[in-house]
Amino acid sequence: MHLHEYQAKQLLSKYGIRVPRGIPVSTVVGARQAALELGGDRWVVKAQVHAGGRGKAGGVVLVRSLDELEAAARRLLGSQLITKQSAPEGLLVTTLLVEAITDIARELYLSVLVDRATQRVLFMASAAGGMEIEEVAAREPEKILTTRVHPAAGLQAWQCRLLGYGLGLDGGQIKELQRLMSGLYRLFMESDASLVEINPLIVDAAGGIMPLDAKVNLDDNALYRRPELVALRDISQEDPREAAAKEHDLNYISLDGSIGCMVNGAGLAMATMDLVKLRGGLPANFLDVGGNATAERVAEAFKLILSDGKVRAVLVNIFGGIVRCDLIAEGILKAVREVHVSVPVVVRLEGTNAPRGLEILAESGLAITTAADLTEAADRAVAAAAAA
Repeated sequence: MHLHEYQAKQLLSKYGIRVPRGIPVSTVVGARQAALELGGDRWVVKAQVHAGGRGKAGGVVLVRSLDELEAAARRLLGSQLITKQSAPEGLLVTTLLVEAITDIARELYLSVLVDRATQRVLFMASAAGGMEIEEVAAREPEKILTTRVHPAAGLQAWQCRLLGYGLGLDGGQIKELQRLMSGLYRLFMESDASLVEINPLIVDAAGGIMPLDAKVNLDDNALYRRPELVALRDISQEDPREAAAKEHDLNYISLDGSIGCMVNGAGLAMATMDLVKLRGGLPANFLDVGGNATAERVAEAFKLILSDGKVRAVLVNIFGGIVRCDLIAEGILKAVREVHVSVPVVVRLEGTNAPRGLEILAESGLAITTAADLTEAADRAVAAAAAA
């Protein structure tokens, strides 16, 4: 789950981290009132969307008068902001962050994430702030500084000093960095975050250190114990089908192809999509109904796939280990009848009660094609999608 910038900064403030003065607004009038409350004669207006690259896409605007501010707010609110990290149709802008201007002396980079290779929380820093860290890592890897936190010891002062010296900070700034990193570490652990990224982390004109931008991503698997953070979720920023999938505990990701895939198990889903591509087709989605799939869940998954207008055929590939294939077959029939499916459906069942499941499908009288193995299923789905 992603947080907006203004939400991330509010969270940082709760952990004692100084952030720029800013006010989130959802109307042009609110933007003007926010600017008057902040004071000054220059402000930054930032579109709040769940995608990077907002500045280059025109979503971050420096304004020098109230008239300019109102014009920027009027242009952005209600628009679809298209960035290099968003979908082609862009993301709807419903909220703006109006911030006071901060004088910048230096731009740095700082992030906290999970290093899965070492099973440690990793702090990553660089003096090349304001740039995309992937580009820095590719072109100048020596500029990337890292330190890993032992789970028993926690973040140590020497680790903060190590990064501070590497960033070229002075004594007072290193102490401030230590306080900031300690706050970030507590935030990361107590919020079950998967990423906290500060880019840029600035040294201001007075020599202080402060996050100018902030990104916080939360681990979806831990949201059940963070209801206060779940309340910050902005469904308008999510793919409608992916949002609907979460309501039914389904793992769904939209893709660009024409063959809808329903599979139980993430590994099997990846293999199925690979085989579809190998046989000349393109998957329209990744959908994993999980190992404890029920007939009702399969029916909801089927409806979800068919809600995508790009789908020209559906490939169902179920391996019945814990799940029973006859229940899967009943779920497929329920969905086909309720949704009035008009595209070809190819089903491959293997495992527990697979013969009975295939028998149920054959006796249904519906236009459902079965296949003996996955390669045959993929070939039939690709051919059906091409002919549709």
